[in-house]
Amino acid sequence: MSPTVAPDSAATAPWIFAALVPLLLAVVASELNAGGIDARAIAVLGVLSALAIALRPLGGGITGFQPMFAVLIIGGYAYGAGFGFVLGATAMAGSALLTGGAGPWVPFQMLAAAWVAMGAGLLPHPSAPADGGRHHQSTASSLPTMTRHRAPWRLIAYAAIAGLLFGLIMDLAFWPWALSGAAAQSSAVGFAPGAGFVANLQRFITFHLATAMGWDLTRAITTAIIVALAGPIVLRALTRAGRRARFAPANQVVTVSSGE
Repeated sequence: MSPTVAPDSAATAPWIFAALVPLLLAVVASELNAGGIDARAIAVLGVLSALAIALRPLGGGITGFQPMFAVLIIGGYAYGAGFGFVLGATAMAGSALLTGGAGPWVPFQMLAAAWVAMGAGLLPHPSAPADGGRHHQSTASSLPTMTRHRAPWRLIAYAAIAGLLFGLIMDLAFWPWALSGAAAQSSAVGFAPGAGFVANLQRFITFHLATAMGWDLTRAITTAIIVALAGPIVLRALTRAGRRARFAPANQVVTVSSGE
């Protein structure tokens, strides 16, 4: 973000959306071509997207409670970064249409949700090498290993962090045009063109803490709780579905362990 130019979000959003749709198609085509997923895996993607879309209205968009993020994080963790990226973007786009919340902010929400689910897919699994998740996405270890009664601690911690990061990313997209002109210059929280990077960073931090931290903390805490409580059950169901669908090359055997 340039410290001297405040971007117009309404003008920028269509370009982001135009770039995001081909990117999603490219990710899906790449996974299909590489044998990483098959038609049944696409069906699983549709089911998880529909579940996330159905859960979004429960949050109401007021308190910060957004259970759909638990689906995105668990789905991304179960099936990998590429799957998670597509899941996050499609679920956010579909839920915006369902709730009537379509607007210039939707492409930013799609991108942020895609990053959240993709990040979950990059987490190392207990049975996989600690390589940032790159290995398990394309090998037989792509399906998660967990204890019988609890989700991996790293997934719960990531759910809390992701809940905070989503709000931070969305504020970065919203903040430059929240206040403009003389109002921004006279305010201690508005984007001030020409004020310099450090000064604008201080303004943004103040703006974020004052306007969004309550929502972000609620999202982080509730998402982590949902992942901790529902994670083991959902992950086991996704593991069974993944053994029928293909999320790894066909010449590899998927194995599931019961211990962490």
